[in-house]
Amino acid sequence: MARDLLLRTAARIDARTPATRDRALDGLRALALLAVPVGHWMLGGFTLSPNDGVLHNASPLASLGFFAPLSWGLQLLGVFFLVGGHSSAHSLERARARGAATTDWLRGRILRLVRPVLGVAAVWALLIPLLRAAGVPEGTVRTGAVLVVQPLWYIGVYLVLTALTPLCRTLADRLGGWAAAPLLGAVAVVDLLRYGPWAAAMPSWLALLNLLPGWLFGYQLGVCWARGRLPRFGARLLLLGGAALFAVLLLVFHYPASMVGVPGVARTNSHPPSLLVLALASVQCGAAILLRERLGRLLRRPLLWLPVVVVNLGAMTVFCWHQTAMFAVALPGSLLGAVPGLTTAPDSLGWVLARLAWLPVFALVLAGLGRYARRFDAPWPSRTWRTVTAAGAALFAVYALGVV
Repeated sequence: MARDLLLRTAARIDARTPATRDRALDGLRALALLAVPVGHWMLGGFTLSPNDGVLHNASPLASLGFFAPLSWGLQLLGVFFLVGGHSSAHSLERARARGAATTDWLRGRILRLVRPVLGVAAVWALLIPLLRAAGVPEGTVRTGAVLVVQPLWYIGVYLVLTALTPLCRTLADRLGGWAAAPLLGAVAVVDLLRYGPWAAAMPSWLALLNLLPGWLFGYQLGVCWARGRLPRFGARLLLLGGAALFAVLLLVFHYPASMVGVPGVARTNSHPPSLLVLALASVQCGAAILLRERLGRLLRRPLLWLPVVVVNLGAMTVFCWHQTAMFAVALPGSLLGAVPGLTTAPDSLGWVLARLAWLPVFALVLAGLGRYARRFDAPWPSRTWRTVTAAGAALFAVYALGVV
């Protein structure tokens, strides 16, 4: 019975999908989006203080070296920004064809991104005093707030990249896929300055110069792809050249192997992005472009297309609420003491196996939260709703700035 219902639902959604829909692009977006919660759920854990019962953030990367290569597959920001650039370029083109101004197009894109972020921030502004009143330790509340903020700053980066879409479009038309090369070069220069023999004389803020070119790299490639300026030869060059650069940086220049920050390690690849992150993004983008047609054919199957549609419909909900879902499971778990894979230190293979068992629980809680959280994605019904949500988000921002 359930199988028949699933088949009918899949067939119905497949039939309603326009023939012009780029299923491969939606599939890549869904893959990149799912990597975010899975990555955070597997590469992030908790420890429980025995004296006061406070939950603290922890990472298996600090003790389990084999998790570092796992981060290469779970950190799909190259694909995330590639698809984002491709989507924005096509969206801007359609808006201009309708006669819409670029500023109106940008305003619409910004609102679609900002509403869910304000929603989760407003809810947490209400949760913080409620958790305190319920006797939850301040340290545990702080841990939850840090978890929520971790993925949200990418939305700020994405907003900046979206605003640069017209410029990226112009560069793509003039330079083709080579428009991303100066960005790679800029990150290489900054890395040379901050990691070379003269690093001690460099100012601490120097690394921040990598923020824009580092994340713009994949986005620019996406715009080039959308404009038809990134042929298969260019994709092969990205794949092979990125793999070679990745190997050299890792084996010769001894870049950290993890794509995310490791507690207690001063040098990180992701905050801000290092040249190793761009090398990995190059590999991911090249592979995504080369596999586009094959993936598109594969997603013609209704049962494979169904989860792609579901994930894309709840994209911002997944992105904004997955850490809250994990915290919502860990918080009552902390009352039980040491729960394997949940509140125990992430420092053994046993923890990994137990954490894998918790993933479906996190996913179910996220699905439950999503039933209510998705209302933040749509246009808000009244001015009062907008005012209250914005005020709550502002309060959470003030709190977050003090604890993150």
